[in-house]
Amino acid sequence: MPTTSAAKADQAYEVKQSPIHGNGVFARRHIEPGERIVEYKGERISWDEATERAEKAGGPVNHTFYFSLADGRVIDGGRRGNEARWINHACSPNCEAYEEDGRVYIHALHPIEPGQELNYNYALIYDERHTPALKKKFECRCGTPGCSGTMLAPKRRQKKKT
Repeated sequence: MPTTSAAKADQAYEVKQSPIHGNGVFARRHIEPGERIVEYKGERISWDEATERAEKAGGPVNHTFYFSLADGRVIDGGRRGNEARWINHACSPNCEAYEEDGRVYIHALHPIEPGQELNYNYALIYDERHTPALKKKFECRCGTPGCSGTMLAPKRRQKKKT
């Protein structure tokens, strides 16, 4: 169904060039805390398929529009996706992603004013050792206070066996 110009005018966000990285999603109007802003859409695939697609594209998995689901599948926002795929990472985000019945929605954590860029913490899980080279591949450019320098979730420390 095509989007009407009236529906576009009421839309809470717009995509434009980001000072953080590439495209970004920006508030067009005031957004209230807790407000559902957009659903993250795309083709649902297995992790095996996601890995295979990244390899075929010649790029690492960190340069994809993949969103992991609780059931082990992935939403590939690069295929049949929407504007939500352009929301950038931030270590101190103004939005959060929630999964509800296998669908992912982006909600505001705080009041967001017109012109502010929307962002959420990707907290990417990567099982291999977090070397300086790996952290560089997943470098964060958010510039928020407390920026960790990486989009990777902190590794869980192994408990010592007694």
